[in-house]
Amino acid sequence: MSFKQAKEIVEKLEFSELALRKSFKDINTSSKVLNETTKELEKSLEKQKLVLTQLPTMNKKINVLRSLIMINIGFILGLFVGKYLL
Repeated sequence: MSFKQAKEIVEKLEFSELALRKSFKDINTSSKVLNETTKELEKSLEKQKLVLTQLPTMNKKINVLRSLIMINIGFILGLFVGKYLL
């Protein structure tokens, strides 16, 4: 093996080392971003669970409020009918 061939091999090894370092750095950065994303997804899932657990109770409350509004409208209409028809 000549000196020139050995020098080329060393240069290739140095380039390979640099490429590997860059790859490891990119992998490390990607894993950090992935961890942050999974944390945000977990928070989002917790909020969705909270909303899903509150939906049935909110639906009941809305139905009660609708009933109260209909009763009030009926009362007001009854007052108008009583005042103008009687």
